[in-house]
Amino acid sequence: MALNNPAFNNPAFQDPRAGGVNTRYSPPPAVDPAAAASIEGAYAAPSASAVDTGRMTVEDTVMKTLGLFGILVVTAVVGWIWTMSGVTAANPRPSVAPMLIGGLVGFVLAMVATFKKKPSVPVFIAYAAFEGLFIGGISAFFEFQLPGIVVQATLATLSVVGVTLALFASGKIRASKRATKIFLIAMVGYLVFSLLNVGLMLFGVLPDGMAFGLRSATIAGIPIGLILGVLVVIMAAYSLVLDFDQIQRGVRNGAPRVYGWVGAFGIMVTVVWLYVEILRMIAIIRGNN
Repeated sequence: MALNNPAFNNPAFQDPRAGGVNTRYSPPPAVDPAAAASIEGAYAAPSASAVDTGRMTVEDTVMKTLGLFGILVVTAVVGWIWTMSGVTAANPRPSVAPMLIGGLVGFVLAMVATFKKKPSVPVFIAYAAFEGLFIGGISAFFEFQLPGIVVQATLATLSVVGVTLALFASGKIRASKRATKIFLIAMVGYLVFSLLNVGLMLFGVLPDGMAFGLRSATIAGIPIGLILGVLVVIMAAYSLVLDFDQIQRGVRNGAPRVYGWVGAFGIMVTVVWLYVEILRMIAIIRGNN
């Protein structure tokens, strides 16, 4: 049966013994076996990695992110043990030292990493270590007062991160200029509120019984901290979208491999912020109950 595709009318696809075919057509020269083996080996070899190309890749950034979170988990265990080591029958109060040390040093390192012109891997690793100390300390502190809260906050955080990543990967949500402007304005407002709240709590301006400062105040019976917490969770989710978008853009632009650490650092900052806010929200809800 004749082939309908005209491309197959080329003599190379015809039987020279069949009628109407130019029998003077000669086959192409034989391919060098060594060259053929080399080409076949190149196709069979795995794709070039970030190490081979020296460029940023999604896979390499994921590994760096997992590495930083691994460090965070290890030091979080240290912070947890340190915090609970001060709890005795005579002094049933957990230590706040790990939370304060980890939080202050982690904040300084975050500022250094953010404003440093060139990425510094030791700074990122140090940040993960001290941030783990902070997370372990604050988690143990809340768990001591509200058993089970850490598991609740962890599951909620993983759910938000997982849903956000799935929506971004499927193309359902993307960063936009307008949404980013709204996000930045909201962030400034949140930071101003947080600084004001901390100042009022430190100087004892607020009345007793407001464990979370202005967040403990209510509007129509609903704690401000709960309303603000919902908004912050949305903001943190969009911050993750920005992190994923920057990583995708860096890979597309062929950024140097070291910038994978920047992407990993950005994700860690956002996830830690999200976890702490969810932890505080659950504490407010359970405290009121």
